[in-house]
This record gives sequence, structure tokens and C-alpha cells, in this order.
Amino acid sequence: MAPQDAILGWDEDATAEAYDAFTRAHPMYDATSRDLVRRADLADAGLVVDLCGGAGATARAILDLSPARARVVSVDNAAAMQRVGRRTLTDARLTWITAPAEQLADHVPAGNADAVVCNSAIWKTDTAAVFTAVAHILRPGGWFVFNIGGGFAGERHPDEQSVRTGPSLNAFIRQVAARDHGYTPPPTAAGTPPKLPLEKVTEQLAAAGLAVVDTDVTAQHSTMAEKRAWLSIPVFARPEGDFTHAQRMRILDAAYALTTPDTPTVTSWLVVVAQRPETTA
Repeated sequence: MAPQDAILGWDEDATAEAYDAFTRAHPMYDATSRDLVRRADLADAGLVVDLCGGAGATARAILDLSPARARVVSVDNAAAMQRVGRRTLTDARLTWITAPAEQLADHVPAGNADAVVCNSAIWKTDTAAVFTAVAHILRPGGWFVFNIGGGFAGERHPDEQSVRTGPSLNAFIRQVAARDHGYTPPPTAAGTPPKLPLEKVTEQLAAAGLAVVDTDVTAQHSTMAEKRAWLSIPVFARPEGDFTHAQRMRILDAAYALTTPDTPTVTSWLVVVAQRPETTA
């Protein structure tokens, strides 16, 4: 099953509007989307699926980087996100389907997709079920390209450590919440394994009939100001616990005041390129 904390909050207008505004004002989702799309070998693609496509940041990259004849299907289970996407991304080649990723095979004909791309969201799903659905809709030789946040994958790009100049914005948020609200962070068990390491992903892909052909740990460079904007999106706001969004925003403002806006930050991503093998005679 998909983690419950990954589902809550996404189908809300405030989150959808803030998320879409962030993707337009800051480069993170456009850059990661374009990186994934370039790895998906779309030169001759006729049908590409944007999985967990939200408000369309990745669909936009697919439309820009695929042939003019290619059709794109964006699948997401949050109607609020797609309402924003339908309003801001109008392209006759793009079809929106509101459905869970696990039900992908109910909406795309078997063996028809040249590629499936999923940016930043595979962790929110029941990955074993999704991989099976992806294998069902891909043509032989079709590509499945997705990324996993470094924390979930247990991977860190060397830049994440080398450019660090002090505490993270999340650390300052916890500090301010403790000082002003008596907040106690939830305990973290030492040695807790990552939720979605490459070994687990590779095993689940193989069970679904997909082969990993490439992996890469990438670094997304941004600034403390961009991190603040990202943490302003309701579904990402911190700290955890019984706080209103307004309280979280006041805590964020106080924490951000302890930083320098142009301080560099780095986010690590594990990128996975998988393929449905060609049929053999």
C-alpha cells in the first residue's frame, strides 16, 4: 500500500495552487523533469505517460522534448492538482486521467506506451503494484524512468556534503519550534534502513518483468530562498505534529530569518532507468 502520509493533503486547492506557482517560479521540478525525459529516449515516441503528474510540470517537459506527433497522458489521483494543470497547460496532445498510479493499466492499453516518466513521486505509491502496471502498458523495448529522493533511497551525492555551510532550514525550523512552541521532534531510530533503496527497487522491477539498465545519483543545486518557497507549500510545510498551516508559516519565517537567502543547498536524487525487454523469437 502507498504510505498514508504521501496521500494526505495533495487533493487540496491550496496545495495545488502553491505547488504550481513554485514550479513556475523555481527551476527544481523543471530541471529534474527534463533530466528524466532526456533519459527516456523519446526521439521516436508516439505515446508517453507522465505518472503521478500532478499539475503538469513533467508533462510540459515531455511535450517540449518529444516529437510533435507524440501523445502524452498525465495520470494523477489528485483532482485538485489536475484542475490547476488543465487551466495552465492546454495542449491538444495532452490527456489528463484522474486515477491512482496503481490503476495505470486500467487506463492505458497494454503494450502501447513508449515510455513512462515519474518525477519525484514514486515513493508515494505501492511500488510493486505500480511497476507491474507500468510493465503491462509498455511496449517491448519501452522505457520507465523515475527518480527517488536521496533520503528515501539512502543515497547522497558528494555535493550534498561538500557545499554544506551550516544547519539546514529544516534544522532551524525544528529549533524555532522547540524554542517557541515546546516542540519535540519524533525520535529517529539509529540505523533505520532507507524506505526505498536501489536493491528493493531492482527486485520489484525484476518481479514485474522490467530490467534496470542504468542508475545515477544526481545533485539538484538550489538556494535557501528556494527551499523556503518549497516549504511554504502546505503539503511540505514543517514541523510535523499538531500545528496549523499559519503556525508553520510563522515558524518558517522565523527560521528563515536565521539563514542567508543565497546560501547554497543540494538535494540528492537516485535516478533509475528501466526497460521492458524486447521480445525474443
